[in-house]
Amino acid sequence: MYVSIFSDEFYQDIYEVLPVIKEWGMTHVDFRGMINGKPIEKQTDEELYALKAALDQYGLKPGVIQSSLCKVHLPDSARQAQELEKLEGIIRASKILGTPYVRSFFYWQHAQTDPACGELAMRPDALSEVLDLFSPIAKRARETGLILAFENCGVTPDEIICVLQALNVPEWGMAWDVSNMFELLPEAQGDCVDYFTKALKYTNMIHVKARGVSTIPELPYKKVPWDRVLAGVAVTGKDMPISVETHVPKDSGLDRIETCKRVYDYIRQSIPASAPGDMKSALTPKLRFERPYTDDPVRMVVVGLGMGKNRCKQLSETNGIRLCGVCDINGEKARTVGETYHVPYSTDINDFLSDPTVEVMYVVTPTGTHCDIAEQCLRAGKHVLVTKPMDVSYEKCVRVAELAKEMGLLLACDFDLHFRGALTELKSAVENGFFGKLKSANMILNIRRTAEYFKENGHWRGTWSMDGGGALSNQGIHEIDRILTVFGMPQAVRCTATTQTHAIEVEDYGIAQMRFSDGMVARISSTTSYPASSWYTRFEVYGDRGAYLLCSGGPEGDHTYWWQDGKWSENAPYPARKEWNQAADNFANALRTGDPLIVTAENGIRSRYILEKMYESAHGTEGWVTV
Repeated sequence: MYVSIFSDEFYQDIYEVLPVIKEWGMTHVDFRGMINGKPIEKQTDEELYALKAALDQYGLKPGVIQSSLCKVHLPDSARQAQELEKLEGIIRASKILGTPYVRSFFYWQHAQTDPACGELAMRPDALSEVLDLFSPIAKRARETGLILAFENCGVTPDEIICVLQALNVPEWGMAWDVSNMFELLPEAQGDCVDYFTKALKYTNMIHVKARGVSTIPELPYKKVPWDRVLAGVAVTGKDMPISVETHVPKDSGLDRIETCKRVYDYIRQSIPASAPGDMKSALTPKLRFERPYTDDPVRMVVVGLGMGKNRCKQLSETNGIRLCGVCDINGEKARTVGETYHVPYSTDINDFLSDPTVEVMYVVTPTGTHCDIAEQCLRAGKHVLVTKPMDVSYEKCVRVAELAKEMGLLLACDFDLHFRGALTELKSAVENGFFGKLKSANMILNIRRTAEYFKENGHWRGTWSMDGGGALSNQGIHEIDRILTVFGMPQAVRCTATTQTHAIEVEDYGIAQMRFSDGMVARISSTTSYPASSWYTRFEVYGDRGAYLLCSGGPEGDHTYWWQDGKWSENAPYPARKEWNQAADNFANALRTGDPLIVTAENGIRSRYILEKMYESAHGTEGWVTV
C-alpha cells in the first residue's frame, strides 16, 4: 500500500501543491479538480503532458484519477451522454499520466440518512436498471483498461458489492471511505471485524477523511480504528492507494493544508511494517491489559526500523512498556520514527547502550546481525529481545544464549504466534489427547514476494550470509517453531529446496518432512512465489480420533475447524484466553515479576537447528538427516 493525496484538498492549483507534498516525503498524488482551473477530465493533451512533466520533475507518481464519473441518480439520456464524454476525458488523462486507477460511481445515489439508502442490494429490479444504464460506461472502461473503484458515497458498501458481483470484473473494486456511514454503526458492532473483513475483500483503494482520524479531535465524529483497517489492508496483500481526502469543514477553523499534513503523518505512522498473520488478528481490537508495573514501565529501545517501525507502534500501545528510543543506521529513518513517537533517535547504538535508564534492546535488524548486536547489548548490561529467525547459524544462537545466562540477563526471540491463541489451543488439544494417536501434520505457507522486496534495504534478503535461507527461513521459521512447540523435536528431517522465481541465492520454495518417535510425520511447504498477494496459511493435523484445520489469508477466510465424533466445529475443545499482546508484553512481565518467559531463546535456537538440518538434507542427497 502507498499513501496518496487529493491535490485539490489544498484549495490551490496543483502546481502549487506538488512542491509541498514532495517536501512532506509523499510519493503519489491524486487528481480531481483545480488543475489549470479545471477538473482532470477537462484538460487538453498539452496540459496533461505538462502535468506529467511536472510530476517527473518532482519525482512523484500519479495515484488515482478521483473522478465524479456517474455520480448522479438514474440519469436521463442527456446526462448519460455527458458522463460518456467525461469518461473519454478520463481515458485520455489515464493514458498520458500513466495510471489506470479511477474512482467512479454507478448512477445510484442517496443520502446516508435516506430510507432508500441500501435498497439496491435488496432490489433486483433496481439493480437491473442501474446495470443497464451503466453498461456503456463499463464496456468502454474495460476496453481501455481502466481499473474502477466505486466509492461508498451515496451508496452503501453492500450496494457496491452487489454491483461488483454483477459486473464481474476482477480488477475492479470499492474505493472504501471508512468514515462514510461509520458513525451510523451501532455501538454493539463496535469491533467491526465482520464488517471490515467483508469490505476489505472487495476494496482496491481507501479514502481517509480528517473527521475519522483520532489525532484530529477538533472534528467531533466517531473515529476510525485506522491501525486495524490498515493492518487488514496489509493482510490482503493488495498494493492499493491510501488516499488522503481530508474534507475539512469550512466552519471548523482548521487550516486545510496543515490538516492534510496531520492526516498524512497519522496514516503513515499507522501503516504496519509487515502484514499480520491473518485477517482476524489484524482486525480484532487490541486488548489493553493492566499490569502491576504500569507506574514503572519497562524501558525499551528498538534497533532497526524496517520491521522495527511496526514494533515501535506495538510498544507504544502496550501497558507496562515505554518506548524510550529508536536506532537505525539510516539517519532519515531514525529521525522520522523518533519524531513520530517523540523519543530520542540515533544512528549509533552506543548512545543507548551507555544510557543507564535503558533496560531492553529490541533487535529488529537483518537476520545475520541479530546475535552480534545482541552480544554487544548484553555486554553493556542490557536485556535483549530479538526478532525471528534468531540468526543465520545455530552456533551463533547458542553462543549468545550462553552469554546471556552467564550475565544473568534475559534473552528471548519474538515468535508472536504463541500469543495469538490458535497455537495454544492446538497444543492443549494434543496434550489432552483430543486427536488420539497422532498421524500427521501438514503445513502449507503461500506468500508472494516481489523483486523489490529482495532489493530493498541493501539487498540483504535472499542471501545466505544475512538472511540465513529463504522461504523456509525468513517466512517458514514461524511454522517450524509452531510444529516444534506443539509436537516436540523430531528424530529426523529431510528437505527439498529450489529457486523457482526470484534472482536470489537461497530457495523461494522449500518442502520438508519431520519424522517423530511415535510414528507421526509433519510436512512443511513454504513459497514466496505464490501468484496471489497474500500470507496464505493452511495447517492440518489428524490422528485416529480427531482432526484440525486452520486456514487464514486465503479464499476460505480465517477459520479454525475441529473434528471429532463425526462432526466439525469451530469451537476449540480447549479454548485459550488471550493474556499477552505480543512477545514484548510477556518479556516485560518476566523482567518485572520474575515469571518465566513463554517464548525463550531456546525457541530461537531449536528452530534454527532444525532449519539447518533441513538445509543439510536439501543440499546433500535430499534424504533423511538425523536430529
